[in-house]
Amino acid sequence: MDSYLETYLENHGIHYKLHSHKAVFSAKESGFLKDIIPGMSTKNLFLKSDNGEFYLVCMNEDKRLDIKALAKHIGHGKLHFGSAEALLQELHITPGSVSIFGMIYAKNTALIVDKDLWNADIVSFHPNINTETLEIRHTDLDIFYNSLSCKKEIFEL
Repeated sequence: MDSYLETYLENHGIHYKLHSHKAVFSAKESGFLKDIIPGMSTKNLFLKSDNGEFYLVCMNEDKRLDIKALAKHIGHGKLHFGSAEALLQELHITPGSVSIFGMIYAKNTALIVDKDLWNADIVSFHPNINTETLEIRHTDLDIFYNSLSCKKEIFEL
């Protein structure tokens, strides 16, 4: 975990349990972690609208995103995956390490959290690196979510 994220979590009183593991680059590759880390495993999708707005969508890794319905909900014709360059510029992370915790760096990215994920007692996210996972309880996720100054929404995907 990078030191800035570690300090951010500490300064906001956010508790977590850190798990180290081999690198995983997708939600599909991370299946073995379900036996090690309790709670809901997540996937995080960095999207861009046709008019250049960025969104980070966080959801249960087993759920499929209806991207057309999301685009309609947020008022955009189409959404597509943001480039690796935009991801690095916006959230200071690279593909394979996309995480809600990248939002501490967000400049022009809105956060959308799926209601199922939000209602989970325990969730897990990479701490902006794909060789570690943070296990975090809902109360601490709530503190993190409310610490962010970006545009954000909890929405049933």
